[in-house]
Amino acid sequence: MLRLTAFSLCFFLGMQLSAQTGGGNTGGGQTLEPEFRDSPYERIHGENRRVVPYPHLREADVTKQWRVWREIDLREKMNQVYYYPLTPTNQRKNFITIVRDAVLTNESMTPFDAISDDFIAEITTSDVAAMGAYRDTQMIPDPEPPYELKPKVIDEPFRPETVKKIWLKEDWFFDRQRSVMEARILGICPVMQVFDRTTGEFRYNKPMFWVYFPQARNTFAQEEVYNTNNFGQRLTYDDVFMKRIFASKIRKIDNVHDRRIEEYLKGIHALLRGEEIKDELFTFEHDMWEQ
Repeated sequence: MLRLTAFSLCFFLGMQLSAQTGGGNTGGGQTLEPEFRDSPYERIHGENRRVVPYPHLREADVTKQWRVWREIDLREKMNQVYYYPLTPTNQRKNFITIVRDAVLTNESMTPFDAISDDFIAEITTSDVAAMGAYRDTQMIPDPEPPYELKPKVIDEPFRPETVKKIWLKEDWFFDRQRSVMEARILGICPVMQVFDRTTGEFRYNKPMFWVYFPQARNTFAQEEVYNTNNFGQRLTYDDVFMKRIFASKIRKIDNVHDRRIEEYLKGIHALLRGEEIKDELFTFEHDMWEQ
């Protein structure tokens, strides 16, 4: 009799608790999960991501150093994770959308003038907002009599699909304390295409602004990219930059004349010179281990 009474009491308390919580995930009252969610689980890891700090580097430990400028073409297959999606979807954004939002909305990135990559000449958010946007006033006939011409303001917003290249500024160095060759990205500059408004023909590539990569890492660490190789691993923009998951060509290496490769070589010869520089960096690290 005592056992039956205890069982009845537990059953009664269980029914009361179920009624208070709405019977699990149905009925009235408080629900355990949101009614609509675009995921089978609650995504909390992304918001808590932290960047991995750089290892400490002493000036005395730098055996040799190179400054390199690269160009990432987003039309290449390996680099399409930076270009798509053109409109935010599935909690993903493309590279230029993330950078512009960080500059214009929460101001977590400081934009610098594209003419110089020394991170000295800051520009305003208004300057960034005007890049790629178009505003004009045209005289349009009034549809009502007497059909006079009236001014009409035409606004065209910035189009993310016009950004098809990214410039990188980075330093390569050999740290003898850790016996490693390392590359650290210093700055990133999106480059947009400019078209003739009359004919629609491509005219030239225009660098927009530079952002300081160490400052941008916290923002990049919160934004995921599409991982084409391993769906079990969630990569962020900070991951793909730090792991160097991109295809690029070298535009310039620090030199006494401060010239870009395209200033003294053209076409295939410029590409071959860039590949020679890549090979020189690899060979230097290899020779350090052979000695």
